[in-house]
Amino acid sequence: MGGNVGSGGTTGGVVSSGGSGSAGGASSAGGVAAGGTTQAGGSTVTGGATGGATSAGGAVDAGAGGRTNSDAGRTGGSGGGGALATGGALATGGIVGAGGSTAIGGGAGGGSGGSPDRCDVGVYDSASPPKVFSLTGNLVAHDPSAIAADNSYYLFCTGLGAETSTNMTTWKSAAKPFAAPTWLTDTISGVTDLWAPDISQFGGKYHLYYAGSTFGSNKSCIGHATRDSLASGSWTDDGAATICSNVDSSDNWNAIDPNVVIDTDGKPWLTLGSFWSGIKVIQIDSAGKRVGTTVTAIADRPKSGGALEAPFMVRRCGYYYLFMSWDTCCKGANSTYNIRVVRGTSVTGPFADKAGTAALQGGGTLMAEGDASFAGPGGQSVMFVGNQAYLVYHAYAKPGGAITLRIAELLWDSDGWPVPVGP
Repeated sequence: MGGNVGSGGTTGGVVSSGGSGSAGGASSAGGVAAGGTTQAGGSTVTGGATGGATSAGGAVDAGAGGRTNSDAGRTGGSGGGGALATGGALATGGIVGAGGSTAIGGGAGGGSGGSPDRCDVGVYDSASPPKVFSLTGNLVAHDPSAIAADNSYYLFCTGLGAETSTNMTTWKSAAKPFAAPTWLTDTISGVTDLWAPDISQFGGKYHLYYAGSTFGSNKSCIGHATRDSLASGSWTDDGAATICSNVDSSDNWNAIDPNVVIDTDGKPWLTLGSFWSGIKVIQIDSAGKRVGTTVTAIADRPKSGGALEAPFMVRRCGYYYLFMSWDTCCKGANSTYNIRVVRGTSVTGPFADKAGTAALQGGGTLMAEGDASFAGPGGQSVMFVGNQAYLVYHAYAKPGGAITLRIAELLWDSDGWPVPVGP
């Protein structure tokens, strides 16, 4: 989820894109977010993130080194209930999910008490390369985050749309979970919808994080709501931000694109960030509220205009894997979004790619990129179901550039690296 233009005081105009929704662009000073920089609420940025802020999703050249961003297409589908047939075939190729099992989706790797480290999950066999599934139904989903729960598959996306499936391949829509809460619209004037939600389960509840901002600014907040069951009941909002950027402060980073990951001690963390000075992580407690004031920098592209966003971290077999979306989002068939991954042994880094390049210096091993049929795969999340893992993301169907939900098997090779997939 993007919305920012930046780098060294460069400003950017708003352009429209081929997706559905509004366009945007934000300006920012291109300062360095290094240890000791204070952010909204007195937080301290650590980790030495470098590089000027630049545009988020949909960046295009805008003169001398500037970028103009477009966030069109940031609207999502709607979704809702429905039951998952237990033990049913989940996809083409005969993949069968653990029907009814609760996946720790949204990157919540193991729940509040931790879990086996998933060394047997998604094991790659060279004779069976990862498949991208054939999907039907309502496939309008931008920045999708999915989870298996209550014998169903639930998916949430930008615009705070929601969808559900009984078999992971056919999706139907339902009403939005809730509208932008009053505390958010009072804090950031002009918020009309909610961006890039993340669904996870820990501390005995389901947690839905979401972001609120406006195009043309990195004044942003991440909010949070909880629910006991996804099959019944309603969401209870925290009534306050989990974290904000540029609210009563000046920050060279953006508080959007939230994602929860659970560490090996069962502690939850929240990754976030878009362009500007890159991807950050903060600690949260078992209720989903922020712990302390530290903001740690974990990934950046200082030599590429900061063009990365949509962090999604999962834990598997001794490593934390950070998936990211690089380059230009939200330009329909002209989008150049692509999915990258780095890994490290700590939730706070350091992270590096397969070639050994540090994530804070632009490291990122390619996972998925556009081809003749689809452009701009990105906005990714990971869903675990039994001993299977799935990469859930959006792409733009060619030639028209319609936003389209995509789901692929996520497999790891013998060296512990995720295997690239088609768009």
